[in-house]
Amino acid sequence: MIREVTGIETIRMLYLQLLYRCNFACLHCFHGERLQHADAFTVGEAAGLLTLMRDEYGTEAVTLLGGEPFVYRELPEVVRYAKEELGLRVEICTNGYRVERRLARIASHLDVLRVSLEGVGATNDAIRRTGSFTSALDALRAARDLGVPTGATMTLTSRNIADVLPLAHTLADLGVQELKLHHMRPVGNAAAHPELLVSDVSAYGRLRAELAALRTPLEIVVDEEISATGGPATCATTTRPRTVHRIEADPRGALTLSCNAVGNDAYAFWYEKSAGRITHRPSAKDELSQAVPDVVYARA
Repeated sequence: MIREVTGIETIRMLYLQLLYRCNFACLHCFHGERLQHADAFTVGEAAGLLTLMRDEYGTEAVTLLGGEPFVYRELPEVVRYAKEELGLRVEICTNGYRVERRLARIASHLDVLRVSLEGVGATNDAIRRTGSFTSALDALRAARDLGVPTGATMTLTSRNIADVLPLAHTLADLGVQELKLHHMRPVGNAAAHPELLVSDVSAYGRLRAELAALRTPLEIVVDEEISATGGPATCATTTRPRTVHRIEADPRGALTLSCNAVGNDAYAFWYEKSAGRITHRPSAKDELSQAVPDVVYARA
């Protein structure tokens, strides 16, 4: 259905939100009240979507996230199916809170463990959860010791933008390979915390200069809004690509593509779980999408 409507032939990665439920309630979380919703994929539904994406769109990789994916009881089954049955590259994005035991069960099938952090020490804990910084570092160490490559994500706010470089050095010392920096959008929980928005228009410019001077093996990837060119003023496209980097599936089955690639059809597709097929809903719109391009900004 996506091919027929948009002309897209290949979608390289599926971002699969297995559930909304989470053991955190971060101040900036874009899910907001949906963290309390019970929507979730069953193992069969997840396997069906993964198989469909690989067979019909040549999908090569899946990122499993939530909510918190390690709260999902059947996570090992989904990971093993994606790796053993479909041969996909498997990444998990997690808050890293007390995940070591469960991580050990799936390490042999995992290509990347990516942990979310919002700064160093108390800065992170004030946004995420008390004790979460120490626990996240424990998860990264455990992954390293299990031979699983690691990455991290950070959403930039007025409280933590000064922590980017200290966090980068900490992560590099742990052997973390990549840090993704995200622009915060005022949706979900973040809508109730406008004080977290980076209102200083020069702050991103100063950060880019600091990153350019950074000497570390850690690769830094930034959202387009944080890059020197900034985000697009409008979200539309005049040419539709045949290949796109990613598609997102939320726990209800709503699918999101980059609006820069498909314009008004960015929110128009759904995976019908019971039927195992993708349908087109031109009137659908989910303002909580995070489907934005990434820019590789710096690597020493």
